[in-house]
Amino acid sequence: MLIFVAIELSTMVANLQEHFSDSAHNMKSSAIRELLKVSQQPEIISFAGGLPAPDLFPVGILKKLAMEALETDSALALQYGPTEGDKRLREIIVERYRREGVAAEVKNVIITTASQQCIDIVAKLFLNPGDTVVCELPSYLAALQSFASYRANMVGVRHKRDLDNVVGKLVAEGRKPKFIYVIPDFQNPSGATLSLDERKMVLDVARRHDVLVVEDTPYRELRFEGETLPALCQLDGTGQVITLGTFSKIFVPGFRLGWLLAHEDIITKAIVAKQAMDLCSPVFDQKITARFFDQNYFEENLKKIIAAYREKRDGMLAAFEKYMPEGVTWTRPQGGLFLFLTLPEALDAKDLFDLAIKENVAFVLGEAFHCDGSGKNTLRINFSYMSSALNEEGVKRLAKAIRQLMGNATN
Repeated sequence: MLIFVAIELSTMVANLQEHFSDSAHNMKSSAIRELLKVSQQPEIISFAGGLPAPDLFPVGILKKLAMEALETDSALALQYGPTEGDKRLREIIVERYRREGVAAEVKNVIITTASQQCIDIVAKLFLNPGDTVVCELPSYLAALQSFASYRANMVGVRHKRDLDNVVGKLVAEGRKPKFIYVIPDFQNPSGATLSLDERKMVLDVARRHDVLVVEDTPYRELRFEGETLPALCQLDGTGQVITLGTFSKIFVPGFRLGWLLAHEDIITKAIVAKQAMDLCSPVFDQKITARFFDQNYFEENLKKIIAAYREKRDGMLAAFEKYMPEGVTWTRPQGGLFLFLTLPEALDAKDLFDLAIKENVAFVLGEAFHCDGSGKNTLRINFSYMSSALNEEGVKRLAKAIRQLMGNATN
């Protein structure tokens, strides 16, 4: 007979903190994830998450494709798969890059558990404690988290024209960056897009200083207006650029599928790194995704997503023009999911957050996206998740909270 004894876990270790590794001590909780706990209250209009609109998920088609995969391919779809990913899905990704002029082959692609795993793989492959990473100010919070967990030092660049000076100075100081991390299209959090000249400049700086470039492209295909600019990997052609992609924003996030496109030697190392992480990404999800492309559903579905998000962005910008007090500025993204709002310099978005929650509206503090602790008067706004009507109401509530903050500052 088995006898189970309840143990008070809090008394098992005298000081649990002493047992954690240095890397574990360096880990920081995501400000977005913590804020989402607050913003999930039903009365809150949340601009906090980077969530796609659930009404755009192609549920009916996915039901059909899932049944097809089970009926015709269950032995493979429900089994472990190769670490590098489903071959057909990799071929589809390569075909799309080749149409853009990228000389990619299947050996240059690995399927990952979304692009966040790509970021962690890159960090694991290239970063030792104390290494330097150059990134944008602001930059993607979860990437900063990953780099910090490997105890890297992050140096932010606010203006691309300063990149050469920053990298050159680091090299002269013996702190040559392992890579430059950029989000060229509709950046998270700012919504900004690198111009063609800026893209060429990033590559020029990287080549002259012999530094890798990590190009993160989760929003690239969500362009609402303007000219599609070449990806950095398209401009490169030398294998110096590592490109990260994901199906989360252009298909469904719940499948947790992304990819890493890089030189074959990097992919070989990435496969080994991924084996230690999860062996392989969800095989069933990969099979369904490949069918989604092969049966020509993807392009039409993407058009629906772009049209919906364009309408929401336009409505959000109109609401900002209508309700925001003087002194508040914001970006006007040509695509993606976010815009960035800047308060007058003397105001702190942390003070605004409490006032906004009282008005039942939530956002993400812009400071969290700045590796140097700046950006205290900024906030990130998501426009993809809520309906257009709730977006306008949320902006109205946020503007009210900002006016209150401004009033408090003058009293």
